[in-house]
Amino acid sequence: MADSMDMAQARADELLARNIASVVNRPVSVAASFCEDCDAPIPEKRRRAVSGVTRCVSCQDVAEMRAKVSKGGAV
Repeated sequence: MADSMDMAQARADELLARNIASVVNRPVSVAASFCEDCDAPIPEKRRRAVSGVTRCVSCQDVAEMRAKVSKGGAV
């Protein structure tokens, strides 16, 4: 009979497998060649690393900061 640790480990394994499957099976989005905010070229390395990227690193940082502030988070 499985004890609570065995059940917890089985649940963790199940969640890990589900998360891995969601990443592996994620559709590949077309990445933009130029930033949607500043029109600077997005480096090829970034386009390959981030599926569906639409902003350069600087503009993405600003967008994330704005989203955090608008949700009431501290900067």
